[in-house]
Amino acid sequence: MAQMNISVPDGLKNWADQRVADGRYASTSDYIRDLVRRDQDEAGELAWLQAEVDKGRASPIDPRTPSQVIRDVVAEYHVKDV
Repeated sequence: MAQMNISVPDGLKNWADQRVADGRYASTSDYIRDLVRRDQDEAGELAWLQAEVDKGRASPIDPRTPSQVIRDVVAEYHVKDV
């Protein structure tokens, strides 16, 4: 496993130490690893979301009105009482 040394202000160190003292993490290293993993997950989710937005922006404009879209969805999924 690679090793990394970081410097943080006292307030951040105290925060991390408190998280460990609360019993949520075994060590400050465990806490930092969890933060990095969460950041990785969030970056992946944001990349997926941005790709979906890009696909939507690149797609043609639907000529139907919003009411027509709703009627079509209701008909497609056989939704009752909308």
